[in-house]
Amino acid sequence: MALLVAGLTPTAAHAEGPEQISNGTFDTTTAPWWNTGNLTVGITNGQLCTDVPGGTTNPWDAIIGLDNIPLVAGETYAYTFFATATPARVARALIQLPVDPFTSYLTANPELSVSGNTYNYTFTSPVDLPTGQVAFQLGGSATPWRFCLDNVSLTGGAEPEVYVPDTGPRVRVNQVAYLPKGPKNATVVTTTTTALPWQLKNSGGTVVAHGQTTPRGVDASSGQNVHSINFGSYTKAGTGYTLTADGETSRPFDISAAAYDQLKLDALKFYYTQRSGIAIDDALRPGYGRPAGHVGTAPNQGDTNVPCQPGVCDYSLNVSGGWYDAGDHGKYVVNGGISVWQVMSTFERTKNAATAETIGGLTIPESANNVPDVLDEARWEQEFLLKMQRPDGMVHHKIHDQNWTGLPLLPHLDPQLRELHPVSTAATLNLAATAAQAARLFAPYDASFAAKNLTAAKKAWTAAKANPAILASPADGNGGGAYNDDTVTDEFYWAAAELYISTGEKEYKDYLLASPLHSADVWRERGFDWAATAQLGRLDLATVPNALPGRAAVRASVLAGADKYLATLKAHPYGLPYAPADNVFDWGSNNLVLNNMAVMAAAYDISGQKKYLDGVLEGIDYILGRNALNQSYVTGYGEVASKNQHSRWYSHQLNPDLPNPPRGTLSGGPNSSIQDPVAQTKLQGCKPQFCYIDDIESWSTNELTINWNSPLSQISAFIADQGDGSLTSPGKCDVDYKILGSVPQGFAAEVSIKNTGSSTINGWSLTWSFLGGQKILAAVGADDSQSGATVTAKNISLNKQIKPGKTVKFGFVAKNAPGPNPVPDLIKLNGAACK
Repeated sequence: MALLVAGLTPTAAHAEGPEQISNGTFDTTTAPWWNTGNLTVGITNGQLCTDVPGGTTNPWDAIIGLDNIPLVAGETYAYTFFATATPARVARALIQLPVDPFTSYLTANPELSVSGNTYNYTFTSPVDLPTGQVAFQLGGSATPWRFCLDNVSLTGGAEPEVYVPDTGPRVRVNQVAYLPKGPKNATVVTTTTTALPWQLKNSGGTVVAHGQTTPRGVDASSGQNVHSINFGSYTKAGTGYTLTADGETSRPFDISAAAYDQLKLDALKFYYTQRSGIAIDDALRPGYGRPAGHVGTAPNQGDTNVPCQPGVCDYSLNVSGGWYDAGDHGKYVVNGGISVWQVMSTFERTKNAATAETIGGLTIPESANNVPDVLDEARWEQEFLLKMQRPDGMVHHKIHDQNWTGLPLLPHLDPQLRELHPVSTAATLNLAATAAQAARLFAPYDASFAAKNLTAAKKAWTAAKANPAILASPADGNGGGAYNDDTVTDEFYWAAAELYISTGEKEYKDYLLASPLHSADVWRERGFDWAATAQLGRLDLATVPNALPGRAAVRASVLAGADKYLATLKAHPYGLPYAPADNVFDWGSNNLVLNNMAVMAAAYDISGQKKYLDGVLEGIDYILGRNALNQSYVTGYGEVASKNQHSRWYSHQLNPDLPNPPRGTLSGGPNSSIQDPVAQTKLQGCKPQFCYIDDIESWSTNELTINWNSPLSQISAFIADQGDGSLTSPGKCDVDYKILGSVPQGFAAEVSIKNTGSSTINGWSLTWSFLGGQKILAAVGADDSQSGATVTAKNISLNKQIKPGKTVKFGFVAKNAPGPNPVPDLIKLNGAACK
């Protein structure tokens, strides 16, 4: 049963080997141990002790170490030591390669106390290495402290430690909430193969629903025998519900129509504390305030005058601002591109989807500027992307430190040289796409910024066409991720789609229609991401008004993609819309799960079919607790949730003075390849869903990134907009929106509203959104107002009533804007979508 729960493969015991540590007891001397020059070591009461100075930046700024430790590949070692800290501190204990890149084979972060403790670890060496190194990294503290060490031992022949995660009760639920009228599903881990009774209890312990489980067999993604529970027929809102089955009771959850309103905001608020180049105001984010990072204040070298890597270019650029990509200090155009696209798309959906609501305030410095906060936040990244463009239109792939930095390290304390890396076709097309999107979205608020983006987008497109195969090198991964991508036809398609939507120009239309991707099935089973972006273009062509020939087929393809992911979800006993054919979960699998859900959300917006809505609502259950590990992957949401995501400044696990990631931060999630030493030590042989550990050092399973929170923002906003989960009824109206032609001020239009219902409409308000910067100048037969791109036309006294079957008309004149002026996809009468 333990293996069924843990999803790990046991290993055999070994005979104990000889001691590898020379002088681990410090009875008479500290030799052959060494230390950095800022430490003075001595023996106190038979222990090696030293006073560690304050004011250091990095953990490795103060080290005590021992060299020439032989390691044998495949051997499992037991490593123990006794240590104290006065006052208490978190230190780093490493067994590693003694030269660059200092590959770690054991990484531990013991919480040292004044009274002292003995610490025990095991690890299996992946290499034969006669010159391994034991190191205690003690730097990074603002204040001085005292460290003492004794009884250090390293012996081979240890029995490998079998890491068994605490998965809690075997009944797995969405630990946050289900919508009252939405689907409600749970999974039970059990050895039983026949149906079991289940009970739903309210917070008072009263049974309010019951039924029988559905056996599902062994789930390949977890190795568990599981049953499903469907309790969707129960619709009463409340808090503190639990499910009981097979003698186990789930963690508590709510049934609520408002449960996702705050996550909708928190997922977007994440971006403010990821900002580079600005001080984070603690009054706006209590507990997260910090000085501006990378603005050139010592020891920081800043991003305002960044040179290229040697041999790449002979100039420097001001590339300040933007969002830090992940838990490091790098900034990457191809990762920033999909991230800012999804953040802007979260806003653009409010213009074009029948169920979409305004997003609300994010409490950021720009909140009072009469621009939606979500666009202000997106602008912080978009302005950085613009700065990465050369005068010839090509765009630098990334900018980051010359070498990798360690944890913890706040951005303003990073002392490393920053470097621009070569331009790439992929980065150039990312800018073309996001700048084209920004051009239409910012046009109602800042026409000059919109124009700047459109100019940059067109220049990038031209440059990419002239340089279609400049690819990022997979070897360019020191100090930051390589983000290499061997195929850029998808980026060309995405960029052409955004440029066509924003300009309507023939060049982009012709490119789209001629592209093999336009008619291809782009819906990978793994989902889309920064390296697979044709899907982004397809989604916008389907959901943003445009006049592309054959658009109906584009929209139908989105429904087909959603059907594929919905079928995967229905077949999966954990309701997971992600099932790689080889059963190997990707790095950042959680973001792929959410991106597949985004396709289902778009299908619902297009079709109004409840199966797609229910697919999204069931898919979020996996992210929020209905999974093999029985935990939520979103910080602050769920009784047991990720909180130690890999980050240099949300590093509470390493430094109690620093915070955990803010509420609403998504962890990357299970990754079958477990590339980091912590995961490799603890998760060998893991089934896919078990290839995750909530440890700050597990960068391959527990990273946070801007492009993982961006689909979380999309999906949480979508769910928050669905109320109780009921199907939204269309309005009883037909609207005929006709553009009559050009007038000196811009264009004239006529709108007819037909009442297709059986009751008289007594007072009406019609709303729609322009694509870009069009502006109502005057209306005849209606009172008009406009906020951003969204227009509201209300009846006048003469046409207040619309009887069944009857029609009223009004006209308006509006100022034109650069680009096309398509008929809106969505027009609402008194809040309900018309045909």
